[in-house]
Amino acid sequence: MKKFFKRIVKWVVRGAIYIWCKIYYRAEIIGLENVPKDGALIFCGNHRSYLDPPLMVATAKRDMKFLAKEELYENKFLKFLGWAFEAIPVKRDEKDVSAIKNSLKVLKNGDCIALFPEGTRNGLEKGEKVKDGVAFFAVRSGAKVVPCGIQGGTKENRKVIIKYGKPLDYSKYKGTKDKEVLDNITNEIMQDIVNLTK
Repeated sequence: MKKFFKRIVKWVVRGAIYIWCKIYYRAEIIGLENVPKDGALIFCGNHRSYLDPPLMVATAKRDMKFLAKEELYENKFLKFLGWAFEAIPVKRDEKDVSAIKNSLKVLKNGDCIALFPEGTRNGLEKGEKVKDGVAFFAVRSGAKVVPCGIQGGTKENRKVIIKYGKPLDYSKYKGTKDKEVLDNITNEIMQDIVNLTK
């Protein structure tokens, strides 16, 4: 009964977010044809504001579990969204084994996770090193990566454009722990994301 109730809440909330984004932010969605309808996927995009996760959840047409830093749960609304969409809480600045296991389990079941390689809002602009979490999950699970570029949603430019790129397949590197390989994959994914924001 609880799962059924949560499913209804998720459907209602997703619909409300979609309508809100379309009306208030005049959201334009590009590249949905690039998103596979089934199979494990890792969604990743540039991170500019708190709007980014709900925007992806509402527009991707795939259920996904976000990796979200624990501090977000201090905000009641974001805590509610985390509950509704079964976000995976992550402890920042340390290797969170529980979050890693939960994420890999989701992918093993053929479902989707989503995260931001920048690790924080506007990480690239702040000069922070891009995290290799996406590359790690891709080579451990064999799941394809769907890059996502988000523009707008600011006071200067309210209109939001979200673009989904073609899936990236790194299954040939499955199981590797080579840091150079992971860094190269991370850079390639981040470059795709940057290109999608242009």
